[in-house]
Amino acid sequence: MALPANFLEELRTRLPIATVIGKTVKLTRSGRERKGCCPFHGEKTPSFYVYDDHYHCFGCGEHGDIITFVMKSTGAGFMEAVEDLAGQAGLEVPKPTPQAAEAEARRATLAEVLEEACKEYQLWLWGQEGRPALDYLRGRGLTDDTIRRFQLGWSGAGRGALAAALRGRNIKPDQLIEAGLMKPGERGPVDMFFGRVMFPIRDRRGGLISFGGRIMGDGQPKYVNGPETPLFSKRRSLYGLNLAREAVRKGAAMIIVEGYMDVIALSQAGFTGAVAPLGTALTEEHLEEIWKLSPEPVVCFDGDAAGQRAALKTVELALTQLSPDKSLKLLRLPAKDDPDSLIKRGGKQAFEAELAKAQPLSAVLFGMLKAGQDTTTPEGRARLRQRLLGAANTIPDKMLAGEYRTALMDAFFANRQHPARQAFQPGGAGRFKPAPPPVPIPPRSSPDVEAADFERGRLMLAVLLRFPSLIAGLDEAFALIDLPPDEEGLRHALHGWAAKAETQHLDSASLLTHLRHLGLEESAQSLLRSTAKHDALAADSSPAEAVKAWWSWYQVMQVNVKTLAAQRDETWAYWTDHKDDLAAWERLKMYTLKLNEALSNNAAIEDF
Repeated sequence: MALPANFLEELRTRLPIATVIGKTVKLTRSGRERKGCCPFHGEKTPSFYVYDDHYHCFGCGEHGDIITFVMKSTGAGFMEAVEDLAGQAGLEVPKPTPQAAEAEARRATLAEVLEEACKEYQLWLWGQEGRPALDYLRGRGLTDDTIRRFQLGWSGAGRGALAAALRGRNIKPDQLIEAGLMKPGERGPVDMFFGRVMFPIRDRRGGLISFGGRIMGDGQPKYVNGPETPLFSKRRSLYGLNLAREAVRKGAAMIIVEGYMDVIALSQAGFTGAVAPLGTALTEEHLEEIWKLSPEPVVCFDGDAAGQRAALKTVELALTQLSPDKSLKLLRLPAKDDPDSLIKRGGKQAFEAELAKAQPLSAVLFGMLKAGQDTTTPEGRARLRQRLLGAANTIPDKMLAGEYRTALMDAFFANRQHPARQAFQPGGAGRFKPAPPPVPIPPRSSPDVEAADFERGRLMLAVLLRFPSLIAGLDEAFALIDLPPDEEGLRHALHGWAAKAETQHLDSASLLTHLRHLGLEESAQSLLRSTAKHDALAADSSPAEAVKAWWSWYQVMQVNVKTLAAQRDETWAYWTDHKDDLAAWERLKMYTLKLNEALSNNAAIEDF
C-alpha cells in the first residue's frame, strides 16, 4: 500500500534515527554525527555513520533512512517496519482508503503545480517585465549566481497572469488555489502574489512547498507567505533548511535569523548554515528540526527592540526543551543592524567578528530576564527572583535545571543594587524602635565555614541515599548547596536516577542498583557507613526525622545565610523609606532574628 508522504515525513521527524539505531548499535559522537561498528558486516574499527536523517557505512556501502534500517536489521517488510516505528512514535498508520490515495495523489499534483509556477516566476524575473525586480535584487547586493541558486522570481504585475501562463500546461485555477498561489474572490479566483519578488520555500529534502513574496516599494504588508496547504505548514517549515542541512554537515555554523534576505545574504557571504522561520516565531517543531543538525545553533536576531523580544521568546521556548545535549548560543547584533545590513556595511569580516561574540545561553540568560525589570525596590527584586527561578524550573532535565538555578541566583546576588540608606534617627519613627545594625557575614571563602558546609552537605547527601523518596521535595534546595568534589559524582547520579525513575520505584534498593552500574555503589555505602551514627541516619530513623534534620542543616549553611542576608538587606532598604509600615518592621525583625540564629550556629557541627 502507498502511504502518504506527509505521514512518512512525520514518522521520520518524531523518531530521531540515532535513537532507533542506538538501541542495537553502540554509537559514539564523532563531530556533529555519531558512529559505531556496522551491524551489517563484521568490523572492529567503526565506519558506520549516523546523520540527522540517514545512515551510511563506509566499509560495506550500506545506507538508508530509519525505515530502511529497521527492514534490513530485522528482516521486516516495509509495512512491518512502518508499523513498528509508528508504535514507537505514537502514530496510527493510515488505513488504505480511496480517500487517502486521492489525497496523496493531490499532494503530488500540488508539488508539480508549484514547480511549474516557480519556473514561470523565474522566466518573468529574467525577462523584460521583471527588470525592475531584478534591479532591486541586484541593488540589495545579490549576485546573479545567488539569485539563480535560490531560484528567486517575479510574480508579474498583471492580475491573472499566472493562471493564464499555466493554462496551457493543463493547470486549473482550483489547483492554484489549493497550492496557495491564488485565492477565491468575489469575481472569481485572484492572485495571492501580485507585483512581488518571489522566494521559493522548500522542505528539508528540497521539495517545493510554498512561496513568499516581497512587495516592490514601500507598500504593506512588505512580505507575504503562502497560506497553510496540504504541503505547507509554517510552524514546521524553515526557509533555507534544504541548503543549510548539507552545509552544517560539512562544518558550517547553524545560524537562526529572521528573514529571507538575511538567509540569502549570509549564504552569499559564505555563512551557508542559515535558516529563518516564515512569518512566525520559532516553534517547538522548528527547534527539534534545528537540533537534529546542531546541538548548539546560534540565534541571531536584529539589534532593535523587536528583534530582542523575538530572541527572548525563542529562549523561553528553548528552556522547555533544553538538555545537556541541546542548547543555544545568542548573538546580539549592533542596534539598527540585521545580518543583511551588517554584511553590506562591513562585508563578511564584520559578521564574522560578531559571530565570534556569540555567547552560550547560560551566559546571557540572566541579562535577558533582568532587562526592563525594576530592581530598585524589594518588590521588584522579588519579582525578578521569581522570574529567574521560574525560568530555571521550566527546564525538563532536573540536573540541568539545578545548574541553571545556581547560576541565575549567583548572578542575582552579584548584581544586587540598593538605594542609599538613610541614617536612622532615634525617635524619628514614632512607635517603632530602631532596627539592629547589619550583621556582618563571614567571608564565604573562610576555610572552617567551607569545611562545615561540606560536612553538612555530606550528611544531606546521605539522607537522600538512605531515603530516596525525599528527593522530589528537596531537589531544588539540594541543587544549590556545595559538596566535596569527591561526592559530586553521587549527586549527579542521584539527580539523573530520580529524573528517570518512576515514583513508586524511589527506594534504596533500586537506587543502589543504579549506582552499582555506574561504579558508585562502594562510594555510596562508604558515605552511609561513615554517617550512620547520626540520629537522622540510624537504622531505626524515619523519613520524617530525616527531613527535619535535613532542613536544620540547610538553615545554617552559607547558601541560606546569603539568602537571609539579602532578604534582611532588602527589607531594611524598604523600611528606611517606609517607617510607618508595621508589616515591614516585623519582617525586618524576623529576617534579622533568623540570620543571627544561622550565624551563631554556623560553625557548629557534630563530630564525625
